[in-house]
Amino acid sequence: MKISLIQMNTQERKDANLAQAERLIEAAVAEDRPDLVLLPEMFTMLSEDLEAKRANAEILPTRDGANTAPGEAYTMLQRLAARHRIHVHGGSLLERAPAEGGDKFFNTSVAFDRDGNEVARYRKIHLFDVVTPDGREYRESANVGRGREIVTYGIEGHVVGCSVCYDMRFPELYQALAKQGAEIIVVPSAFTLQTGKDHWEVLLRARAIETETYVLAAAQTGGFAGGKRMHYGNSLVADPWGHVVARAPDKVGFITARLDFELLRDVRARIPVHQHKVL
Repeated sequence: MKISLIQMNTQERKDANLAQAERLIEAAVAEDRPDLVLLPEMFTMLSEDLEAKRANAEILPTRDGANTAPGEAYTMLQRLAARHRIHVHGGSLLERAPAEGGDKFFNTSVAFDRDGNEVARYRKIHLFDVVTPDGREYRESANVGRGREIVTYGIEGHVVGCSVCYDMRFPELYQALAKQGAEIIVVPSAFTLQTGKDHWEVLLRARAIETETYVLAAAQTGGFAGGKRMHYGNSLVADPWGHVVARAPDKVGFITARLDFELLRDVRARIPVHQHKVL
């Protein structure tokens, strides 16, 4: 399986961000013909303005099809998946779901198959409420509701597990995804520069090693909010042995890698941790 990770520098204007995402997906398809494309967390917009977030959040189609007018981001992802006959995992976006979240949003990933059909929807479970080493405070839970469901979906015989950014610090989620058969775990992210330089790679490699899965992490790079908030970038692919097999340079763009499921089976045969679990 060939996969492409899109690395973006998302800003406040949603139309410009969607245009950037579409341009990068089109470039990855033209150059590498991936089977799966993964976008970063909050690829639709990044802003400190709550009203701007409200104006740009999307109400997603309901399971019963009652909402037949999805937003621009959802429609774009669906269209690109069908046009290029690829699987698209839409990083994450701000979802408005008043009946469930009240005034809060959800940080939501949506995935589409080669026909443009939605195959998975995941709401971020672990919310980023921290003070970083440079003294900056982040309170995601102030405006974002917590997801409750562990989500996996299939791509042509392989199981993909869903997570978003800060989730990577909680190995129990990744163990649960592995227990549900995940061979690939996606981690769309907007990791901060201050924590990323020390924790990004080691956390992703640890999650890959302990679950013996491919971990795919598409990230935001550079700054937003006038440069007051900085992201680490370094989108990467870690294989089931914990090796980084692809990494993005410090710029907007994409990287592509092949996933070798023979290697995955070999790693699991050599160290069959799934057979040794007692808890």
